[in-house]
Amino acid sequence: MDGDRELSAMVQELWDNDVNRLTPGVDYSISLQGKAGQNMAVHDDNDAAGYPLFTFVDENIFKKETFLAFISLLDNYESDTGEPEIVTAEEEAENHKFLDSIIQTTTMKIAHKYLVEKHLSPPDEAGFKAQLYTIWFELYARRGSSRPDSSGFEHVFVGETRGGRTVIGFHNWIQLYLQEKLGHIDYKGYSVTANSPLPDADKHILALQFSWKNGIKPKGSIFIGVSPEFEFALYTLCFLTSPNERVKVQFGLYDVEIVCHHHNQKHIGTTYPVLLKYQ
Repeated sequence: MDGDRELSAMVQELWDNDVNRLTPGVDYSISLQGKAGQNMAVHDDNDAAGYPLFTFVDENIFKKETFLAFISLLDNYESDTGEPEIVTAEEEAENHKFLDSIIQTTTMKIAHKYLVEKHLSPPDEAGFKAQLYTIWFELYARRGSSRPDSSGFEHVFVGETRGGRTVIGFHNWIQLYLQEKLGHIDYKGYSVTANSPLPDADKHILALQFSWKNGIKPKGSIFIGVSPEFEFALYTLCFLTSPNERVKVQFGLYDVEIVCHHHNQKHIGTTYPVLLKYQ
């Protein structure tokens, strides 16, 4: 457990320094409504949530540099796996601009310093940025595809569809909010298991069910209201420090399992938080 304790201390430090995190009930509010059913239909008469998840978000937050750079990346992807991704020079420049912006934040500096101490990342900023680019933005072929059609960033933060019917990845609240605002997301209710705590609109982690375009996400788990740099720092830390695909950490009010699947040991396949309990 020592490794997890050490990682928990690091994640706590990231959490404490996430100055761009939103405050529930002040910067945004969500409406949890009912518990999602087992029905996986996109058009479900038993939808446990008749209203959107987000009732309010202060969009001034999105003018902050890291949010602005993050949002500019969200429309750069072809959602269907199997469709090869074509990365234009402009999109590549946007990827670099995003990395440049988050590398300057305290959260990413804390993560970088720790990774250097563990000999897991290059000490120079340019080397670290190149490592982040490989982990998150380098394209690879997802299961069942022969051509590069996916990346860690696209899967985790943007979302993909498989066969047009199933939503895979899609673990980011900003993309969820923006897509819901456009009418592409239908929130179907929160998800709980026998062992998980009931969700709380004032907490920063939520398991939920939703449909996106014509696909269904039977159960997804996301941080809500955190900054892009916090998620990037946290997931990069877990990817590089833990050969296990699941690592338990404690920070803030949360006991969380971070699931992090590797793809060829070089890229993030998927990563997301699972809430175990409130402290």
